[in-house]
Order: sequence, then structure tokens, then C-alpha cells
Amino acid sequence: MQDQHEHTGAALSVGHQDAELDARLSSGLDEINFPATGTTAADQGSLSVKAVDEAGELIGGLSGWTWGGLLGIEMLWVREDSRRDGWGAKLLLAAEEEARRRGCDRASVSSFTFQAPDFYRRQGYVETGRTLGIPGGAEDVHFHKSLA
Repeated sequence: MQDQHEHTGAALSVGHQDAELDARLSSGLDEINFPATGTTAADQGSLSVKAVDEAGELIGGLSGWTWGGLLGIEMLWVREDSRRDGWGAKLLLAAEEEARRRGCDRASVSSFTFQAPDFYRRQGYVETGRTLGIPGGAEDVHFHKSLA
């Protein structure tokens, strides 16, 4: 159910995820971001790394993007029974290597304090700031790493 708010003939609606709206917002932001950064659509792309076991079951994976020399890591997850086997580092290293191949010289990621900030520190990432107010009293720790 969506709430409708009206003001001088315009309409405002509130709802759940809207793929069409997301696409239009992304396009609108690209019209601002590309000229402001000297980049083009050719300078950006999605990136994924996946590890599966001998049975074809997912061990873990990483998703992110590259844009104008920056690797952005959105999600990295390893199943619980494989977390001590170095898979997180293997996934991250593979993403960093692919990012370098794409011309990236830096990376960014964030991790909630109850997730894996120490993992990223061990991989050479440096904390650049925090977002407070995460549910449960946690914080979102922001990291940067030079890939040069």
C-alpha cells in the first residue's frame, strides 16, 4: 500500500523498492557524476567473485563495482564453516587483482563493527571514518586501501 501526498498538482508516493525508479535515479546521477569526475559510463562496471566447493555449493562471494580507478566493495560473505580457511582473503585478493587489471589504484569498503573490520585491517585497509547509529548500537566502519 502506498501513501499519496499531493502539492500543487504534483504527487509524492512512498513504497518499497522500485526498480524503474532506481534506474532513473542512477541515470540522473550519472548526468551529474560523470562530468564532475571526468569519467564516462565506460569507466564503470560491476564485479563479482564466487567460490564454490567440490559439490558446487557456495563457499562465499564478493560483489562490488569499479569506477574511474576505484574498487568499491559492496558485499563480502563466507559461509560459517569456511571462515577460518582463508576464503575471505582469497575473495578480496581476487577482486583487488581484477580491479588492478581494470586500471584501479584504490579500494573502499565499509563493515559494521559486529562484522569484519579487523579482517579488513589485516588486509591493509585503513579506517577513514564511521557512521554512527547502526541498529544494536553498532557503527559502520569505512575503509580505504591503495592498490598501487
